[in-house]
Amino acid sequence: MTGDAPAVENILEVHDVRRVFGGVVALAGISLAVPKGKVVGLIGPNGSGKTTLVNVISGMLRPTSGTVQLKGKTISGLPTHRIAKMGLSRTFQVVRPFTNMSVLENVAIGAMFGGADGGHSAAAAMQVARTVLDRVGLASRADAPAEELTVMGRKRLELARALASGPDVLLLDEVLAGLRSSELEEAISLVRSVSESGVTILIIEHVLRVIVSLCDQVVVINRGQKIAEGVPDVVMRNQAVIDAYLGHRASTRHNGPTFA
Repeated sequence: MTGDAPAVENILEVHDVRRVFGGVVALAGISLAVPKGKVVGLIGPNGSGKTTLVNVISGMLRPTSGTVQLKGKTISGLPTHRIAKMGLSRTFQVVRPFTNMSVLENVAIGAMFGGADGGHSAAAAMQVARTVLDRVGLASRADAPAEELTVMGRKRLELARALASGPDVLLLDEVLAGLRSSELEEAISLVRSVSESGVTILIIEHVLRVIVSLCDQVVVINRGQKIAEGVPDVVMRNQAVIDAYLGHRASTRHNGPTFA
């Protein structure tokens, strides 16, 4: 016996992805790997290409070149609903619930139309939605109109809608942005519990407190290029990362230092 550690399985891989809008290169050959069961942070200055990359991974945008693989299968170029059924779900920076529906109905939609098993019937979806709402702390608000939720409540709802499809991989695009310090700690605990349940997470976040608390590794991109990758405490001391933020607002707020 050699005693070698078993190889880590990458559930999500991005290979040399480029995305060009007209003459503007938004992604200039990004490659990264997300190990199964881990939390990987994606950080960089505003306009660095983070959300564009998530849009390519989730199928909202087609890559100009390069490939994305989920569980060993190429998904780049597939429509979003097919990617969702293969086990990948996402949240959005701007939370837009169906305000004319209840909180429960909003989450049930994710259960009805997502998931590898083709989704659930309306009755089954409602049961899944209730279970997920209890998980994210919104069970008591299930029958309330979605428009009545606070900012924190809407963030929880956005996460619940994504979880209702039963994803293997969850892409979180600044789902914790705009929260107060006390709310942020609750949200970190919630995301950690999702990770501990076995869901792999790729998270975009500006608040370093979140990155350090949650992430097993961090990928930094700037101007569409990957400039650093590794464990959080090493990456944050990388001179290339520090230089990337010169000229951008770097602040120390009540909830910790941020890159913005």
